[in-house]
Amino acid sequence: MYPPSRKDFISLTLSDPHSHTYNNGKHRRQSCWRKWKQLSRLQRSLILFLLALLLIFGLLSYPSIAEQWRGLSDKEDWLELNDREMKDILPGVESVLDGAAGKALPPVAGPHVGPAVDPDVGADVVMKPRGPNIPMLAKPPTKTKIFSNKRGPPSLQKDGNISETVAGEKPAQEVVQEEEGEEEDKDKKIVSWRGAMIEADQATEPPPSANVKEAAAAPANPADTVTVEVSAGAMDRLEAVRNAFRHAWKGYKEYAWGHDELKPISKSFGEWFGLGLTLIDSLDTMWILGLKEEFAEAKDWVEKELSFDKNVDVNLFETTIRVLGGLLSTYHLTGDQLFLEKAKDLGSRMMPAFKTPSKIPFSDVNIGKGTAHPPRWTSDSTLAEVTSIQLEFRELSRLTQDPQYQDVVNEVMKLVHKLPGKQDGLVPMFINTNSGQFTHKGVFTLGARADSYYEYLLKQWIQGGKTEDDLLEDYMQAVEGVKKHLVKHTGPSKLTFVGELSHNRFNPKMDHLVCFLPGTLALGAHNGLPGDHMDLAVQLTETCHQMYTQMETGLSPEIVHFSLQASDGRDVIVKPADRHNLLRPETVESLFYMYRFTKDTKYRDWGWDILQSFNNYTKVPGGGYTSINNVRDPVNPGPRDKMESFFLGETLKYLYLLFSDDMELLSLDKYVFNTEAHALPIWPSPPK
Repeated sequence: MYPPSRKDFISLTLSDPHSHTYNNGKHRRQSCWRKWKQLSRLQRSLILFLLALLLIFGLLSYPSIAEQWRGLSDKEDWLELNDREMKDILPGVESVLDGAAGKALPPVAGPHVGPAVDPDVGADVVMKPRGPNIPMLAKPPTKTKIFSNKRGPPSLQKDGNISETVAGEKPAQEVVQEEEGEEEDKDKKIVSWRGAMIEADQATEPPPSANVKEAAAAPANPADTVTVEVSAGAMDRLEAVRNAFRHAWKGYKEYAWGHDELKPISKSFGEWFGLGLTLIDSLDTMWILGLKEEFAEAKDWVEKELSFDKNVDVNLFETTIRVLGGLLSTYHLTGDQLFLEKAKDLGSRMMPAFKTPSKIPFSDVNIGKGTAHPPRWTSDSTLAEVTSIQLEFRELSRLTQDPQYQDVVNEVMKLVHKLPGKQDGLVPMFINTNSGQFTHKGVFTLGARADSYYEYLLKQWIQGGKTEDDLLEDYMQAVEGVKKHLVKHTGPSKLTFVGELSHNRFNPKMDHLVCFLPGTLALGAHNGLPGDHMDLAVQLTETCHQMYTQMETGLSPEIVHFSLQASDGRDVIVKPADRHNLLRPETVESLFYMYRFTKDTKYRDWGWDILQSFNNYTKVPGGGYTSINNVRDPVNPGPRDKMESFFLGETLKYLYLLFSDDMELLSLDKYVFNTEAHALPIWPSPPK
């Protein structure tokens, strides 16, 4: 029997006058140490290892946290400085950063807004105390590398295939899985069309990189905008287009000279083929706008710097419509033999693309090595690629008296003319370069990968003096097929639109690219085709106009869906992935044709509204215009840091021609425009 244990200590509880409990910290520390010693060596090692990891992560994250705080401080300082500078430049105009409210006024959405103020406009702009608020994207406090050469061509960063050195810049004509009637498919492969990365069902681009997001963050912030109030009648419309071009050219000249595309937010450039796409695409625009100094500088670059003797893969279609078409058009406008010689050099270097078993050209050609190939993932080419190079190659043969260029592209049209797989003149989107047969049959669209096939049917017929009956037959059948299968009306407002057909299932989806169709239909009616083509053109032009006016920024998204139910209450539906705007020209192209043929001034007014919206939401103060991510958000449109070459080559050119009273300026009875807005002469009709 054990004796009772002795209690040889007394327990005391002490408290201070403020009722703070005494907890004997020393005893607790000793207790923790005993527990630590009781742990096994493995356990202690693991704990120490985890603590070391936490310490390392903390040290690594500290610079980025500090950088963010410094960035905020820099941004505030820059805003203060920018505010003072704006007061100096525009005396009497109160900045939105001042005032009792201290908040930026929301930008005016939609049409009927005044013109943005450009520093180049000068004293002609009348400042008024009241008027529409026009926000301009603020200059971002970007930390990306700025290329210092502002007048010469910056040296290329890498030799060889430049198109593969810039991530996300090289287009990919990627085969699309055959649709099974499902509207959305997570496994769709990404392809490209006209400079935009798109999917089979939704045209989206990959999300911007972290650097681009950081660079674009500043202009997206409404606190960084500067609102200027001007009179809507202060600027002549033609001069407004010239000012827009000068502003875009300023950014290109300073930050992307001699390169393919300007990145106006990060003040850098993007390379696609390394052929100076923006510069060549803009040559005839500068000539038409009367910008002699800019044209002379660009011509000097073409003469001294432009070389096609380089080991680089180029896309046959894009290079033909932008570079070959641009050189041929500029030759016809100026009569300068330089541009024809360059066109002949390029044309001969692209001929290897046609050396295929089927005579359907490969999508890519190496203009230095003289080799050609399809994309790595497929032996298909898109139909629009192989049938939208004819205007340029045919004209090159006429000018050089060398029939090889016309022969190869005419052979393509002959093959497509007799191919099975069409549906009432509508064609599938892909064709195989080995077999020469359509692939992915049953899917019909007038949007990406098929659009310019229909355009070039009519324009080749016009170019050749209206003598090629097969082209006219295919075009007439296609228009009837469009009316039968693709034209529908919205439920709420009865807007006429062109949808898509997938294995006999209708999809009320319309790309902005389809807005080329009203202008093409009107051109056909002008050349003697049925009057109902013009009726459809009028209706579709109204729909394309609504794609702009129903958006909060007054700019159309890349893709819209239309409501077929009257109960929905709205005609236009835009999915989040389709809300971007790439500065595309198709709607203003059709407005140009419609005004030329009808003289209805509403088309000019609609074009003016679009130009103002471009100035409001895409103009970058340092120079250039940027595509945006969200046309539904006027406060944060989300700059994408890219100015496509077609903004200068097409969009601004068509706006200028729309506003010009000179109907003989590129008369539509004398010239036909390629799908990149480069004017080529209509051939004289052969004697009967």
